[in-house]
Amino acid sequence: MAEIKIPAQVRAEFGKGAARRIRRANQVPAVVYGHGSEPVHVTLPGHDLMMALKTPNVLLSLDIEGRDELVIPKAVQRDALKGFLEHVDLLVVKRGETVTVEVPVHTVGDLAPGNNLLEHTLTALPVEAEATHIPEAVTVSVAGLEAGASVLAKDVVLPAGASLAVDADAVVLHVVAGQAAEATEGAEA
Repeated sequence: MAEIKIPAQVRAEFGKGAARRIRRANQVPAVVYGHGSEPVHVTLPGHDLMMALKTPNVLLSLDIEGRDELVIPKAVQRDALKGFLEHVDLLVVKRGETVTVEVPVHTVGDLAPGNNLLEHTLTALPVEAEATHIPEAVTVSVAGLEAGASVLAKDVVLPAGASLAVDADAVVLHVVAGQAAEATEGAEA
């Protein structure tokens, strides 16, 4: 995964009014913390951050007053109606460090013929990976699976360097038989 470089400015103003002024200027208030260091409150360019956060578990390289800091998003707060970024919590990571993140599960292939439905028990799979090699997603083939079939966490093929951070017998996907629409008597009248 490539690092995305974003400039950050340390902020001294706090509170609701200050956050609103920052957002009006197309910036996003954020806090950077981790590794026993004091939290650093920063403002980030809104558009650049929004584009970077389109990739799950993105690795950001923040330029904070001439000092580079590697971070991953820990919590992202968005406006409930418009989806604008309101605040971001960023966790400091170091190269070579192992982190636990949730990686989206993508499916490929078609289920067996019939009225089968695919139930996603886990939409994201917790994995441990090196901070600079976090997988963007894991892909699971559901080709030919019939009703009653399940895909367990241990059946998911993980990229090199990643390991499960969940019970190996946890159900990730499950195929269920769909309900057939029953014709009601007297409906044809």
